[in-house]
Amino acid sequence: MNEFIITLIFIVILVSGVYFYAGYLTRTGKAEDADGNFIPDSWEENFGWFFSAKGLIMFALGLLLGYVLGVQFPDIF
Repeated sequence: MNEFIITLIFIVILVSGVYFYAGYLTRTGKAEDADGNFIPDSWEENFGWFFSAKGLIMFALGLLLGYVLGVQFPDIF
């Protein structure tokens, strides 16, 4: 179970890092963002589904992480 928690935390950090880096690239002007949604246009063409489902993806990962931590460590929470 500990391997699953570590993997889940890694996935959450990785996905959050991708969203943060997309915003960083557009805010600093290193990537073109014509519509102003803080997603580089080149990324949006190839991975538009990933960014359009951002809220759902982060909600599901947070819910799963919270559930797993609550089951694994019931005395802490």
